[in-house]
Amino acid sequence: MIGYHTADEIRAAEQATGELLTSGVLMRRAATGLAQVILAELRRRRGAVYGARVVLIVGAGDNGGDALHAGALVRARGVAVDAVLTAPDRAHPGGLAALRRAAGRVVPIASSAYDLAVDGVVGIGGSGPLRPTAAAAFEHVTAPVIAVDIPSGVDADTGEVHDPSVLAEVTVTFGTRRRAHALAAHRCGRIECVDIGIDAPSAHLVALDDAEVGDLWPVPGPADDKYTQGVTGIIAGSDRFPGAAVLCTGAAVAATSGMVRYAGSAASQVVSRHPEIVASMVREAGDLDDVGRVQAWVIGPGAGTDSRAADLVRAVLDTDLPVLLDADAITVVSEHRSWVADRAAPTLLTPHAGEFARLAGRPVGADRVAAVTDLAVELGATVLLKGRATLVADGAGPTLVNDAGSSWAATAGAGDVLSGIAGALLAAGLTPRPAAASAARAHARAASLAARDDGDGRGAPIGASDLLAAVRPAIRALRSAGTGQR
Repeated sequence: MIGYHTADEIRAAEQATGELLTSGVLMRRAATGLAQVILAELRRRRGAVYGARVVLIVGAGDNGGDALHAGALVRARGVAVDAVLTAPDRAHPGGLAALRRAAGRVVPIASSAYDLAVDGVVGIGGSGPLRPTAAAAFEHVTAPVIAVDIPSGVDADTGEVHDPSVLAEVTVTFGTRRRAHALAAHRCGRIECVDIGIDAPSAHLVALDDAEVGDLWPVPGPADDKYTQGVTGIIAGSDRFPGAAVLCTGAAVAATSGMVRYAGSAASQVVSRHPEIVASMVREAGDLDDVGRVQAWVIGPGAGTDSRAADLVRAVLDTDLPVLLDADAITVVSEHRSWVADRAAPTLLTPHAGEFARLAGRPVGADRVAAVTDLAVELGATVLLKGRATLVADGAGPTLVNDAGSSWAATAGAGDVLSGIAGALLAAGLTPRPAAASAARAHARAASLAARDDGDGRGAPIGASDLLAAVRPAIRALRSAGTGQR
């Protein structure tokens, strides 16, 4: 797992190094690593280092000191280095002296004539938007930005992006990643983590990597059949919204090799698209007895919020099976939270921000990690909060985060696909937290594949049907990253 730490955790880890911190060794290591990244980026962009121009936008404190010391090292490689000091009276004295000894210049303003800019304004101790002086310093900068630790104007712990703030192409951090590197990845760009010799504690915000998800993914073994691999029961769609049923069931079929049973009023549309699904026409809670045995339930996408729908939600929650609640089912239980809180069996809820606010009785707010964790504890359930940075919390283990890497999945019906994937993983035996996080990873990968996004931002918009079609290739890619040992 990849860990993301808070500012306080980083400070404590640095303090624990004792003399390495007080003697300046940690800063020299950080500056050396930063300089190496700057030089590598210049080679990548220009093909050479000598003759390049770099501007440092420098604030007060150690973050600015890292930038100034790195600037001195870069200047020694034949790069012209200018520094704009946003707080001249509080610039790091040792770093400023080093830059001047290396023949770097302090200039009043930055122009557009640089190959790279370095954001050394504020680090993990910063809060709020860029101050007017710092914002003015970036006003004419058109070069790609390398941020030191965190792009200035982005909160290190919550990832809240203030206005104005810095948009970085690369962020260089030290020792371990900060929470904002996952929560505001779109502002941080590529993360380069430099080892400076600190030992951080176990993180409370972590991400599964592709290999871990690939190794978790259930695939049939020699003794498996359609029943032992998990039977997913899905109640979704309606006469008005049959597409939700088609997308949700299709995703469950794509996610695992077991069986999918559909229970709802869109049975004919579902079977016409996915003939392998065993469908029952279910309109009332009493009809569930005719569906057959399942290992987990998914309920909610497009299913309605009237009294009949509420009765179905209650009936499913009264079982001792894992249940995934999405969309309309979340709206129903927002009026009946005890239906979830009183359950002993596993429950997974997958709200977007608006559904979260209805369910929790409060908006998500800036601190999404705290919000999702608090709600999970209140409900005694696992909560997946959707977003580019999807969060999964159960109140017990670390909160899991998945940075989608893009926003291609921000399209109608994409949540129905996510629910089908996650529900199938529950039916296959995964517990809610890894099932939700693995589903989010596969969902994000499928969106990028469907958009044909190679990481250069040149993909094309997609619909949920395109996303569904890319689920199997996405799972294949994740499993290829794993060890293959099960």
